[in-house]
Amino acid sequence: MRRMTIFGSEPPASGPRTVMCVKLGRELPALDEKPWPGALGQRIYDSVSAEAWHLWEERMKMILNEYRLMPFQKEAQDLVAKHMEEFFFGEGATLPPGYVPPKSK
Repeated sequence: MRRMTIFGSEPPASGPRTVMCVKLGRELPALDEKPWPGALGQRIYDSVSAEAWHLWEERMKMILNEYRLMPFQKEAQDLVAKHMEEFFFGEGATLPPGYVPPKSK
């Protein structure tokens, strides 16, 4: 028996939102909110999983450090957005010139 509310029937219970992740190629839990402003943020929200976003956050730290960017600067935000789009939707993400991966212990 469905319980009625003053606004009509209750919405059906559903689990967490999932997306077919464009980066990882499988259905995974989605982000809770748009992670970036504008159309790029909406595109990411619609087609990138929380797991892939975590991978991006690690890449973004590396980009900010390698280019010595200040995240509050417009130029830095534009460069990060370019790399973000490449990371999720491009043929392959390019690393900054001269980047040397950290040595594993």
